[in-house]
Parts: sequence; structure tokens; C-alpha cells
Amino acid sequence: MSGVHDHHGSAEMTRRVDALVARLAHRGLVTDAAIAETIESFLTHAKPSNGFRIVARAWSDDAFRARLLDDANAAVAELGIDLSHWAPVTLRVVENTADVHNMIVCTLCSCYPIALLGPSPAWYKSAEYRARAVSEPRAVLAEFGVELPERTRIRVWDSTSEMRYLVLPRRPAGSDGLDEQRLATLVTRNGLIGTALV
Repeated sequence: MSGVHDHHGSAEMTRRVDALVARLAHRGLVTDAAIAETIESFLTHAKPSNGFRIVARAWSDDAFRARLLDDANAAVAELGIDLSHWAPVTLRVVENTADVHNMIVCTLCSCYPIALLGPSPAWYKSAEYRARAVSEPRAVLAEFGVELPERTRIRVWDSTSEMRYLVLPRRPAGSDGLDEQRLATLVTRNGLIGTALV
């Protein structure tokens, strides 16, 4: 991906957020310090290792995996991961299999499970990725070095402000004897987006 970013759109959003914060502060509803503390707390806990732990647990605990696929919000809460920092969102975990490969995109903006993956990469926000992931996902995956058999179906999941997705990659061959901590080291952020194999 070229990594093109819409600077005009980002500048406009920054202006609007700054105006909203100024209004709230003027009315005494928030302070700059409280906002900074909230953001710092969120970013401290928002990291890819959260997603890595989730996958490692799912790979090593079939009951957890079933709960994760059924109700991801409840399952990740079992691990002490809070998804409600900014707004309530529903998390859906989609599982890669021998027949289906999943990939995440947000065609409207860049909705992304930050709490589980950390800040989104620039390419994820780019208009090019957002358009091409839907229209030609196999070509996009090839650019990331992911070559799938023709028989493998690719499902693209479009995130929204209310719904976030996380890919549960296939467990690597030869990893049967590894504990959760070691399994977590095999997982990558791109694997959880679906633009890499694990």
C-alpha cells in the first residue's frame, strides 16, 4: 500500500475535535488535564499484545475459543481487557480456516480495535487500502506477501463505529508444544487484521 493519508480530512477532524473540547471546557464539563489523563490511560492499555494474548488463549483453550467466536466482548473481558474506553463497541472475532481467509477494513474511515491492536498503521487508514481491500482483496493480500490458493475464499469485514473485527489466524503448524506466552510471540498485528499469515 502506498500509505497515502488524507491530510485535509485529518486537519478538519482535528479542528472539529478542538472546537468541541473548547466548548466543553468553557462550560466546565471537562478540563484539558482530565482529557489528557483519559487519553494517556487508554493508550497505555491499548497495545497489540492484548490481541496476541487473545489469540494465544484461543489457540490453547478450545472452550475459550468457542466463547470468543460466540461473544467476543465477554471473552476478552475474561482476560481483563476493557473495550469500552471511548464508546461501547461490539467486537466480532472471525476465524481463518483452510477454506476461508478473513481480512478487516473500514471503508468509511479507519475504525479499528485500538484496544487490541494499538494505533492503526497508516496504510490501514489510506483511501487506497480502504477501496482496494473490498474490490480486489486477493491483489492487496499479494502486495502484503500473502499468496492464498485459488480455492481459498476471502471474506472482507467492514468495521463501523459500533462494530469492530479481529481475525483469529490459523495456528501455525509445529506449535503444539508451546505455552500461551510462547504462542503469543508468534502472532502479529497484521495477522489480526488479516494482511499476514501467522
